[in-house]
Amino acid sequence: MNRNPVSSTNITSIGYDPQSMTMEIEFASGTVYQYFDVPDTVHAEFMSSDSKGQFFGNQIKGGYRFARV
Repeated sequence: MNRNPVSSTNITSIGYDPQSMTMEIEFASGTVYQYFDVPDTVHAEFMSSDSKGQFFGNQIKGGYRFARV
């Protein structure tokens, strides 16, 4: 999955596959996680958010199934 670099102290890049509704997030530590069944609207809001780390903590973490890649 192609990821786009983002401006964040905690998150390096974010990718999204609309067909599978899978979002892939690379953290500053180098760890990559995939989050499943994420609506495209959530991905769009994430990408346009002023604080990627805050949005992740409030809207994604704990809200979706995930797996470490």
